[in-house]
This record gives sequence, C-alpha cells and structure tokens, in this order.
Amino acid sequence: MSPEWITALVVAAVVVVLAVVVVLVIVLVKLGRTLDEATKAIRKAHENSEPLFVEANTTLTHVNTQLERVDGITANAKAVSGNVSALTSLFTATLGGPLVKAAALSYGISKAVRARRAKTAAKENRRPKRGRR
Repeated sequence: MSPEWITALVVAAVVVVLAVVVVLVIVLVKLGRTLDEATKAIRKAHENSEPLFVEANTTLTHVNTQLERVDGITANAKAVSGNVSALTSLFTATLGGPLVKAAALSYGISKAVRARRAKTAAKENRRPKRGRR
C-alpha cells in the first residue's frame, strides 16, 4: 500500500465518521425538538387540567347534595307508606266489620221487601177482579 492509498482510506474514514456524526446530530436535534414539544404539551395539559378537576369536584359536590335530598325524600316516602298501611289496617279493623254487617242488613231488607212485594202482587193476581160484566 502506498501512502496515497492510506491517505485515501483515512480521508474516506473521516468522511464516513463525519457523515455519521452529522446524521446523529440531526437525529439528536429532531429528538430534542420532539421532547421540547412533548414537554410543552404536557405542561399545557397540566395547566388546563386544574380547572377541569375543580369543575369536576364542584359537580360531585352538587351531585352529593342532590343525592342527600333524594335520600331524605325516599325516607319520607317510606314513612308515609308505613303510615298509610297502618291507617288502612285501622280503618279495616274499626269500620270494616260494621260496614260489612250494614251492607248485609240492607241487602237482607231489600230482598225481604222484594219478596213481600212479589207475594202481594201474586195474591192480587189470584183474586178475581170485580169489574163490569
């Protein structure tokens, strides 16, 4: 090998190393820009997430307030239904028996009156009618 070949090989190696270094520098610069943009995006997301969490917390507070109201309404409805049930039982116990007896008495009286009227009508139909001849 002559000195020209050695020089040519050294120059070629330097050119290849410089090309690799240039490519790596370009890649690192682009990677740095990408990381900078990612950092900015994360920072913006973090800055914009605080109001979102505050609003979510406010909404949950209102929902909890409404649920407590609904819970109170449900408890009151349960108490009312228990009171209505007790009132129905009391009404049935105190007035149910006498009402049934009164209904049976009125039914018996009306049946007796109808039977008496039918009997009276039957007697009148059996009698010979006195009338003109």
